[in-house]
Amino acid sequence: MNNTIFLPKTIKVGYQNRSDTYTGQLAYVIYYDQQNKLRKERSWEGWRDNKIEPQEFSNEPTSGFVLNKKVGGYDTGWNHRQTYTRVYDPRGFEFEITIPNLLYILENANSIKGKGLEGDFIYGWSDKDIILIPVESPDYLALSNLNKLRHEHVKFDGKTLIAGATYKTDQNESLIYLGRFYESNGDKKETKTYFFYDIKSSYRQIRTIKSLTNSIIEVIDENCVEDYSNLMDELLKSDLYSEREQKKDKYIDYTYEEFKTAVEKDGYWGRVFTMEDNDGNSVRYIVKKYRNYSYYSSRYNDLYDVFTTSRGYEDENILKETSILNIYNKFKPKYLVTYNSKNKLIKEWK
Repeated sequence: MNNTIFLPKTIKVGYQNRSDTYTGQLAYVIYYDQQNKLRKERSWEGWRDNKIEPQEFSNEPTSGFVLNKKVGGYDTGWNHRQTYTRVYDPRGFEFEITIPNLLYILENANSIKGKGLEGDFIYGWSDKDIILIPVESPDYLALSNLNKLRHEHVKFDGKTLIAGATYKTDQNESLIYLGRFYESNGDKKETKTYFFYDIKSSYRQIRTIKSLTNSIIEVIDENCVEDYSNLMDELLKSDLYSEREQKKDKYIDYTYEEFKTAVEKDGYWGRVFTMEDNDGNSVRYIVKKYRNYSYYSSRYNDLYDVFTTSRGYEDENILKETSILNIYNKFKPKYLVTYNSKNKLIKEWK
């Protein structure tokens, strides 16, 4: 079973009238997260019958659940319906669980004909899927402890984190804290972020977390790991790490030839450049090259679109041009040069 399943404190139940259920009503169950935000509310509102008053229940271990019947499992044209199992909740409604969830229940609880499932159960969510969890299952205690930490809202910040110490995340990961540094992210405005080392990761062991709120939930071991210096060596080699000292950034004017070379190299993908506005602020733009077919000459001509990227995406086409020189003269483009704290050049972002 997924060891990151979320166990909410409160669930909310919406209903539809359905004749193929015990009670005449089928339920759609959603939940409040640790920030007391109702999750999946939009799809829930679209599904439920607004004439039937929804209900809220505490998500506590409860007994009296009964397996009803299989539903779905058909494919007719464009109508695909995954197989589910209907379950009766003793609070007076039916809901649906997946077949893998059913198999997990039957591995960890008895189902007695005419009496239902033995033992207490609690609701959980794995991504978007609702999960009914037997309290007697071997996973419940660990999930209960994890979710207790999630709901306690223990606050961690950069001043309380200890370099080399091991922390638990809300996704039940164990990470070693390396420190707070700049993250390398191209020519965008960089901010310092928290760097961690994930021992168990098979893909990327250096991890960054921008906000510790609801990310780090517990300190596992305050002692510095023995190989901390080796982990720092791995950090310095990571493409996520930047030595950049942002206060020392400089913007340098392109020469025309440099700008032309840069645009021609990245033209179809887009070349980012900067210019200074009337207040002396640096504004980011992107120039893209595309081929335009002329019916008059039966030839393709290279044209250039200039977009503003002030909000991080191409939100406004502000210029169409046939000449790189005209773009150069109009915008007086610049490129970013970054340095470390000792004024050593890191990179020219031409």
